Amino acid sequence: KFSFSLAFFVCFITGDGDEGIVCPSVCRCDEGFVYCNDRGLSIIPPLPLTAAILYLQSNRLSNAGLPPSLERSSSIRVVYLYANQLDEFPIHLPPSLRELHLQDNNIRTLPRSSLAKLPLLERLHLDDNSISTVSIQERAFSGTPRLRLLFLSRNHLSSIPAGLPASLEELRLDDNRISTIPTHAFRGLSSLRRLVLDGNLLANTRIADDTFSRLSNLTELSLVRNALQAPPVNLPSAHLMRLHLQDNGMTHMPRGALDGMRRLQRLDLSGNNLTSLPRGLLKDTESLELLLLRGNPWYCGCNLRWLHAWLHGRGAAVTVRGLTCQGPEAVRGQALRDLTGLMEQSPHGSTTTTSLLVPTQGSLFTLRAKRPGLVMPLPPGEGGQVSGEALELTVKPLSPDSVLVTWLCPRPAPSFRLSWLRLGSSAALGSITETLVPGERQQYLLTQLTPRSHYLICLLPLRQDPSIGGASATPACAQIETGEALVSTGGEGSDKEGQDSEITVLPLAGIIGGATALVSLLLIFGIFCWYGQRAGYMSGDSGSYSRGRGGKHYDDYVESGTKKDTSILEIRAPPAGFQMTAMAHQPLQPKLEDVTYIHTIFPSSSSSSSHGGIPDIDYAYT
Repeated sequence: KFSFSLAFFVCFITGDGDEGIVCPSVCRCDEGFVYCNDRGLSIIPPLPLTAAILYLQSNRLSNAGLPPSLERSSSIRVVYLYANQLDEFPIHLPPSLRELHLQDNNIRTLPRSSLAKLPLLERLHLDDNSISTVSIQERAFSGTPRLRLLFLSRNHLSSIPAGLPASLEELRLDDNRISTIPTHAFRGLSSLRRLVLDGNLLANTRIADDTFSRLSNLTELSLVRNALQAPPVNLPSAHLMRLHLQDNGMTHMPRGALDGMRRLQRLDLSGNNLTSLPRGLLKDTESLELLLLRGNPWYCGCNLRWLHAWLHGRGAAVTVRGLTCQGPEAVRGQALRDLTGLMEQSPHGSTTTTSLLVPTQGSLFTLRAKRPGLVMPLPPGEGGQVSGEALELTVKPLSPDSVLVTWLCPRPAPSFRLSWLRLGSSAALGSITETLVPGERQQYLLTQLTPRSHYLICLLPLRQDPSIGGASATPACAQIETGEALVSTGGEGSDKEGQDSEITVLPLAGIIGGATALVSLLLIFGIFCWYGQRAGYMSGDSGSYSRGRGGKHYDDYVESGTKKDTSILEIRAPPAGFQMTAMAHQPLQPKLEDVTYIHTIFPSSSSSSSHGGIPDIDYAYT
């Protein structure tokens, strides 16, 4: 026994024999592919010398479970280690590695020494870990000059990591806590082609003007689910092909935002607060193939006549989705492309409401915050016209879900703070929405309101000089009720009565026959569902050698991992403190590897009460 074991060990170390060590009994091997995933392993077994791609995901592997012998391998190119129990970056990895998957672990640091052992690494997946900006060691990527793809989605990053390799072509930083991008953030990344920054805290005021202009070869930029009021300035235009700006609450698109983007093929502006697009916005987008505009309150007046002509000029060369009019009332619910008659009548002084001017929108980003304890000042009366000390505010409903707010301010102000609150049973409850409007504007269109609801609307001029009514000025407020929701009528009552009369004269035998057929269908459907469930239960253990984690849905870029809960516990009531206690007064017995991190986020030092009780920008972000 001893002689045979010793010979077997020498065969594995020296590589004598045909194929080296045989495939481990707990795994499955197919030429250079070794499948050891979903086995509950806590340590990696000895592997064949010909192993090239290792599937080790969904086990219980920690850093101690990676043997030092892995470092001596020269054939392993790809390693899947996601969904394990790694809390540090693995150190015993083969230097021949090209692709490494470490998603869905608890890795907290990126040391330079560990990455320096992987000089050939090209693709690194670190999604769904606990990496913060300060835990990335300085010049951590200096030893990976060939790195082309880096995924750091769903971590704890507060800024763009520094020292990224110049070879990088794709960078994903979505669903982090990045709020600021300085000018030098992407310095040296001239090879970057795809950049994803979805789900962060980015606002226009916190992005340097030249941030993206350095990315001269960028072909795709995604800024979904941020707090942008307009596209960032100086976007790279030479090679950009896909631009994603949906779900930002944008209120306007500057005329030159897309200048020079002659290769742009896909533009997504869905889920914003756009009512119009400026003439000339699409003048350079001759390559545009897909324009997505869903979820915006489009106002189809003469302001969009140029877009109507552009759509008919491009014809089938471009696909446009979601360009549905929300106003005026005469064209509500219709597609802009179908309004040929109204668009032709508008310039000739037609009495249709399509010739109305579009109320201007604010130019700064809209903030939303739920403040259960905040009480907005109530106006002296409901609706109509309300005057403050130096401000006259008028509110007028235009449709069941839109209100036009106009004001007259005798004294000039740099900007106005417009706030609106849907009133419930108490004025102290509800969701406040506010926006900053430039001083030259005199009207604002509130859209996507709830029909048949009472709203409190307040306007406050923001001035630097307190002698003429500065931050301490009292806002002018007005209360208004939105109209009824539109319900299609026109003959519905007569049709319904006709249908009821037809039902009443149906023969009793027909009714019984229909009921019998329905019961039969339900019975057949129930038998089918029972059989399918039983078949799925019987085959639940089959396919144990499947690649990946079967049964879960992943997107195109995340191979596995659950989305982390990044909820923030907010404590308002005094005293300013909290305790963590066990339920039912049981003593806490945490495992040694369980660690709880508590991050405190403080609001701005300036008091929000100086602006009429409206939360400031930083507080709203928290």
